[in-house]
Order: sequence, then structure tokens, then C-alpha cells
Amino acid sequence: MDVSTAAWVALGATVVVLLAIDLFFFALKDEEISLRAAAWASVGWTALGLAFTLVVLAYSGPKYAGEYLTGFVLEKSLSVDNLFVFAMIFGYFAIPAVYQRRVMFWGIVGAIVLRGLFIAAGAAVLETFHWMIYIFAAFLIVVGVRMAMHRESEVDLDSNKVLKVVNRFIPVTREHHGHSLFVRQNGRRAATPMFSALVMVAFFDAVFALDSIPAIFGVTEEVFLVAAANAFSLLGLAALYFTLAGMLDRFRYLGMGIAVVLVLVGVKMIVNELVHIPEPVSLGVILLVLGASVVLSLRSERREQIAA
Repeated sequence: MDVSTAAWVALGATVVVLLAIDLFFFALKDEEISLRAAAWASVGWTALGLAFTLVVLAYSGPKYAGEYLTGFVLEKSLSVDNLFVFAMIFGYFAIPAVYQRRVMFWGIVGAIVLRGLFIAAGAAVLETFHWMIYIFAAFLIVVGVRMAMHRESEVDLDSNKVLKVVNRFIPVTREHHGHSLFVRQNGRRAATPMFSALVMVAFFDAVFALDSIPAIFGVTEEVFLVAAANAFSLLGLAALYFTLAGMLDRFRYLGMGIAVVLVLVGVKMIVNELVHIPEPVSLGVILLVLGASVVLSLRSERREQIAA
């Protein structure tokens, strides 16, 4: 795939403009967003990401359009699993709902920057040592199996080393001070719980990238498509969170579905070296697994309600 410098500049400018729109019309408002508004925003961001498929189709043809679409769906589905951890972080630091949008926005900005670095590093590694594709595949399979076996375990923020380092070098208040990240107390500058929550969101975004980046390289090795799929999937993450915030517990089998998808992508990376699997097949399998996990979750909840 031949990508010009102009295309990279256009992609970067588009992401910056969309982030600016999100900042001024969404993130800076210190008020709770309604479920209706969040749902419409989520639909809009998702439609925008899907529409980019048509751009790729017009300039590069159906093969690369299919790779982008599969990568976007994969990244979008992986981002849903991240929301469970974000909800836990906001609960742990007791972040009021009116300020959660700011934390999510700056966490997304940090995630885009970090993932850009990871993508560049991953592309350089694969270009120099193509056999590393097998390492990526094995890593995804191991992560998927571990995720499937330990779905009930929760992230323990009390023993998180990053948070301990922050608390050691930066005084942290227990009280909230609006949306401020830092305040002055007794002549000293101290961080607020908002700052600690932002650090944790950024940290876990980086952790999540460790499996999402190898996963999308299993779909396409075109760096431009990898970058575009990651950017567009992250742009709507905040709206998706506020759409699903009250329903995350209902999708009890979604994590298992995502674990299966990671294992299947890992297997595909290995098999593709021998037999090419068409992207429509990959996309169909991903949608089938995720759809089945959602249906099973809702049916299980309904059976429990009937039994109660």
C-alpha cells in the first residue's frame, strides 16, 4: 500500500480537529451527559470510523478497505473491555460523573500518542525481523487464554506500583477540588484525586495497547491502516463509556468473547504465513464471536431475572 506524506498529514490533521471538537463541545462541559446524548455521540463517532472505510476503498481498493474495517471493528471491540477498568478507576477515586469526561478525554489523548509510538515500534520490528510475527501471535494466544481463565479477578489499585510512585513523589489530597488536577495546600502544591485517576487511565491505556497493537498487526501490517483504526476507535471511547456505564455488568460474557477473539487472531497470524484467510472471513468470525457473547450475556441475565 503506497501512502503519501500528504495522506499522513491529512490523517493527523483530521484526528487533531476531531479531538478539538470533542474537547470544546464535550469534554470541557462540567455537567452530566444524558444517556441519549452519549448514545447519539457514540453512534456518530462509530459512523465516522466506519465511513473511513469508504476513503480507503476509493484510494486503495477493496483489499485494504477490508483490512481497515476488520482492524477498526477489532480495536473497537477491544476498547469495550477497557471500559470495565475505567469504571472501576472512577469508582475507586470517587470521581463525580460531571468530571469524568475530562479524565476520559485526556486519557484518550495520551493513549493516541502512546499507541502511535507502539505502532511505529511494532512496524519497525516486523519490517526488520518478520519472524517476530510468531512472537506477537504467541503473546496474543497467551493473553487470550489468561483473560478467559481469570475473568473474575479485579485490578487492585491499592497495590498498583505506578500509583504508589505517584503518591510517593507527589502529595495527593483526599478531597476533590472541582476539575482541578492540582491545588495549593499549606503553601505546597498537591495533586487531587482527578490527577491520580488520569494517571491510572493513561497507564491502563498503555497496558491495553500491549495486546491491541499486536492484534491489529495480525489483521494488517499496513502502518497507515493500523494508525487510522486505532485513532478512530479511540475517538469515540468516552461517548461509548457513558452510553454503557450503567450496563457494563450486563455483558458478563463479553470479556470471554474478547479473549476468544484474541486467541483466534493469534492463530490467524500463524496460519496466514501458510494459507491466506480473506478479511471478510476474519471480520465475520469476529462479529459472530462478539455477537454470541452479548446474546449469551443478555439471555443469562434474563434467566436470572425470571428465576428471581
